[in-house]
Amino acid sequence: MNAYKKYITITDPKQVILSDLPFQAGQRVEIIILAEENPRASISKKLRDLFEQTQSLPGVQDITEAEIAAEIEAYRRGE
Repeated sequence: MNAYKKYITITDPKQVILSDLPFQAGQRVEIIILAEENPRASISKKLRDLFEQTQSLPGVQDITEAEIAAEIEAYRRGE
């Protein structure tokens, strides 16, 4: 089986038009449509979900900016 890959952007979700294909008139072909994965969007969503989960933990809202800065400095000093 020969495979042919072509990337298009959907402009009308009711129809897809393929043109300039390397097949003969009357040749039977199998069409498989796969949506392109966007890894950045997936990672971004996972990170946002993690932030929401972290911020909803009990006691997190009580931490001050000064405490966060002190914790970062202690970490940088190797403590």
